[in-house]
Amino acid sequence: MLVADVAQTYADIVTAVFSSTIAAKAWLATAALLLAGVQVVTAARIYGRLSFLPERGAAVARAHRWSGRLAFLCTLPVFFHCVTILGFQTPDARVAVHAIVGTFLYGVFAAKVLIVRDHSLPGWALPTAGITLASMLAVLWLTSSLWYFTNVRFGF
Repeated sequence: MLVADVAQTYADIVTAVFSSTIAAKAWLATAALLLAGVQVVTAARIYGRLSFLPERGAAVARAHRWSGRLAFLCTLPVFFHCVTILGFQTPDARVAVHAIVGTFLYGVFAAKVLIVRDHSLPGWALPTAGITLASMLAVLWLTSSLWYFTNVRFGF
């Protein structure tokens, strides 16, 4: 019954701020998606594809790294909720797509982290991994948080 105790403790902590664990999941996923957007914009600036941000340099790189760290942290409670409370389900197409994409998310994250450290890879590898990760977060958000906000409740 250890998992049940952990799940209850998680629920108690989360409902101190949010109205339910599902609301917490939706809002934390939204924060992760917004931070992933910051990742994409700052990466585009680092690669010289955008010019409206400050000059490439330490500030943009710092914003890129910290937005990624915070996005990852926002996904951890969502991951915990999905794996330990909800589990893998496929009752309809929306949930099936969400479950399948969610299964691969941390694998793509690990690949991106490894690609960042390996400078022998071609120049397109890192942007491809980054946009794949951001796209997966978008699909997960569209199949969960958007559904929650439009069909259940838009609020904390």
